[in-house]
Amino acid sequence: MAGTSKGEHRTGLLNGFAAYGMWGLVPLFWPLLKPAGAVEILAHRMVWSAVFVAAALLFVRRWAWAGQLLRQPRRLGLVAVAAAVITVNWGVYIWAVNSGHVVEASLGYFINPLVTIAMGVLLLKERLRPVQWAAVATGFAAVVVLTVGYGRPPWISLCLAFSFATYGLVKKKVALGGVESLAAETAMQFLPALGYLLWLVAHGGSSFVDDGPGHATLLASTGLVTALPLVCFGAAAIRVPLSTLGLLQYLAPVFQFLLGIFYFHEAMPPERWAGFGLVWLALVLLTGDALRSARRGARALKESGGVPAAVSGSPVAAGATAVTGTAVAAGAALATGAVAAGPEAESLASAPGPDPEVATP
Repeated sequence: MAGTSKGEHRTGLLNGFAAYGMWGLVPLFWPLLKPAGAVEILAHRMVWSAVFVAAALLFVRRWAWAGQLLRQPRRLGLVAVAAAVITVNWGVYIWAVNSGHVVEASLGYFINPLVTIAMGVLLLKERLRPVQWAAVATGFAAVVVLTVGYGRPPWISLCLAFSFATYGLVKKKVALGGVESLAAETAMQFLPALGYLLWLVAHGGSSFVDDGPGHATLLASTGLVTALPLVCFGAAAIRVPLSTLGLLQYLAPVFQFLLGIFYFHEAMPPERWAGFGLVWLALVLLTGDALRSARRGARALKESGGVPAAVSGSPVAAGATAVTGTAVAAGAALATGAVAAGPEAESLASAPGPDPEVATP
């Protein structure tokens, strides 16, 4: 039994590394799609993601949730909001990478947990612990320093962080499983995106038609690039504790940051290093506090004779990595530029249920 448990944990870790690794390396993919512009790439991502996820759901024969969703106008409206917000997020990320702003885009995913906490306080009236307040204040100071350094607010980072934090908040209220939620959102994106692509073809501006089968294949693979990390994340989320996922989640922005400096050779003057240093300090404070909270929760659970959520099959452990009651944990932020659905914690084979309190990229 212990061997099986260790094997499951190892499988979960490997899938977690695979998911966040793919999200972290995705800046290498978007430039391959040139000469397609950011809007055309975005439209292809929407269309092919919908096709890929629909095929996957047909394969596992899981459509009952769709009928239930259609009978609930409020949840359907929230799905529409989530689809709109993630559209903005995806579009800004693709444009940022293909316009030489990979480092600034990575910053958006570093500050996402801080933005999530701030939204919990402002919108949901949540109360923070002193260390969390210190982390948020340090993050705010970092934005001020970066604004001075850039000569403007780091709007790409802020747009990515706020759009994804909003996306995570909305998805928590929708409470759909990861793949189902991606299917619902891309279904709403499908017709407008397809209409735009057909318009491009009619006006002779479609790189999908004009630039050969290799380029067309790359554009079609945006669906796979969107969904595959999500499936790996789902496999990880049901096998490892959220505290572990909470640490793995930083792999993606770290990889993106390193790619921006060493592969894309983006400038990092001293004031930018200072701003990033403050962000990393805030994340150290936040992560340390979350781990202490998780240990306290685990001890309380053990003393009460409860069963940890990660063992029972639901990864939503009461304080695992959530930094606040609603904290759609930071990692998911990475899904934005990288994948389609934010807080996702279910693989194609798992039963549908609410999203966990962690977001994925």
